[in-house]
Amino acid sequence: MIGYHYIWLFWALAFLLAFIVIYGSFREHRTLMLRAALGTAPFGLSEPLFVPAYWSPPSLFDLAQRTGFDLESIIFSFSIGGIGAVLYNLAARRVTRPVSPHGPHRFHRFALAVPVVVFLPLLTLGWNPIYPAVIAMAAGAGAAVLCRPDLGAKTIYGGLLFLALYAIFMIALRFGAPGYIEHVWNLPALSGLVPGGIPLEELLFGGAFGLYWASVYEHLTWTRPFPRAKHGFVRTDLEGRV
Repeated sequence: MIGYHYIWLFWALAFLLAFIVIYGSFREHRTLMLRAALGTAPFGLSEPLFVPAYWSPPSLFDLAQRTGFDLESIIFSFSIGGIGAVLYNLAARRVTRPVSPHGPHRFHRFALAVPVVVFLPLLTLGWNPIYPAVIAMAAGAGAAVLCRPDLGAKTIYGGLLFLALYAIFMIALRFGAPGYIEHVWNLPALSGLVPGGIPLEELLFGGAFGLYWASVYEHLTWTRPFPRAKHGFVRTDLEGRV
């Protein structure tokens, strides 16, 4: 068994490998993946909020224990951002195309700011930080759909797809490194619910992240997914109809 010291690194690199495989296999999604990944990478710097309150993973150079920061979190955040942004497109055979701003777009900026607006006040309540994070991402997904109802299907199905993928990675961690979850996660500070040996909070995180990040790129860039034509080209009008 790999020593606990390197499991967080290998787990983050497993997500990065999945990112690389998808990126290399689907040329039409590369721009979306890279931009989404670069957008999520900085969230890895939020790790001090979660160490040790939520978990305390052994990390390279013992950075997590000494500073709260670690390199693995940036790799992890980069990878899941790129993957989460395209899972729906891959499963539904969609490509992202520009549309003109429509719907209640006067709330566009507020909708994008909802996760921060929700997260910061909840953080002051003294809850374990994973709960404000999950609620904030779910609220952000809801606000995005209210502002862009055309992204509703991508948000829901993209969230479910990412939750399924994340659960697979958690199961692999559970069986590939027995005892690691109990050793690293601060289980006494959490709900105590561990379906299949996986902390419920991890599944909530995977679902909430998938819901929010599935459509945030389209929300930011005023694009949306369209069915791929036989020759890889989709014609749309200014209102986003095929």
